[in-house]
Amino acid sequence: MRWFLRSDDENVLFARDVLSSVAIVAVIGLILFGVSGVWPPLVAVESPSMDPNMKTGDLIFVAENERFVGDGAVAGTGVVTLESGQESGYEKFSNLGDVIVFQPNGNEQKTPIIHRAHFWVEEDENWIQTKADEDIAGDITCADITTCPAPHDGFITKGDANPNYDQIAGGADTTVVKSEWVTGKAMFRIPWLGNIRLTFDKLLGGMLAPSPGPAIAGASSPAASDASVSPPGLAGATGFAACGGGAVTAIGRRRN
Repeated sequence: MRWFLRSDDENVLFARDVLSSVAIVAVIGLILFGVSGVWPPLVAVESPSMDPNMKTGDLIFVAENERFVGDGAVAGTGVVTLESGQESGYEKFSNLGDVIVFQPNGNEQKTPIIHRAHFWVEEDENWIQTKADEDIAGDITCADITTCPAPHDGFITKGDANPNYDQIAGGADTTVVKSEWVTGKAMFRIPWLGNIRLTFDKLLGGMLAPSPGPAIAGASSPAASDASVSPPGLAGATGFAACGGGAVTAIGRRRN
C-alpha cells in the first residue's frame, strides 16, 4: 500500500488519480444522500415542461418527501400543494407548492415525472368542479375525462410550462397521483451544471457514465414552450456526471 501511494510510476499515478476522483465523488454522493434521503439526489433537467422555473441543463437537488416539509403540507405526505401554498405562502421554484418526482400510474417500469403538485383530491371527488382552475381546465367537465371523479386520493399535477393538468391533457400520461407514488421533492437548482452529463450522453450515448438510478422521463406538453426541441415522453432530467483524473462517474440519472 505504501508503495502504491508513493510510487512515481506513470501507470500507478494514473490509477491513483482515477481512484482519488472516484473516492471524492463517492464521498460527495454519500453526503448528499445523507441530507436528501433519496438516491440519486441530483438530477439534470432535459425538458422544457417546467420552464421557466427549471431550465434545460439545470442541476436539481431532490429530497425525500418527509424532509424539509413546508407549512400546509397534505397530512402524511410531506408535500405542500399549490392550493395550500396560496394560504401559507410556501413557494418552490418561483411558484406556490412543491415540485414532486412521481411514478406515472404507479408503474415502476415507466420513467418517473417531475412536475408541480397543484392540489389534493379525495376518492370519488369531482375535482374538475371543486378544485380545478377554470383558466387551466377550460370547458372540460368531469364526464369528459377518465380521471374524474377521482379513482383514489392523490395529487393533481402539472408542468409549469404545460397548458393543462397531467390528469387532463398535460405532458404526463397519468391518473391522480397517489402519495405512495411520489419518490421525492425538488429542493433547489444549480443553473446549467447538468449540461455536463447531458453533453456526455449526447457524445457518448451514456456508455461512459452508466446510471445507478432509474431514469426520470420528461413530460412536456406539445403546447409547452420549446416542446419541439424536447418531444413528449423524451424530455426530462438526467443525473450529474463528475469528471476528473480520467474517470467519469455518474451520481444519478433522471428525467423531467
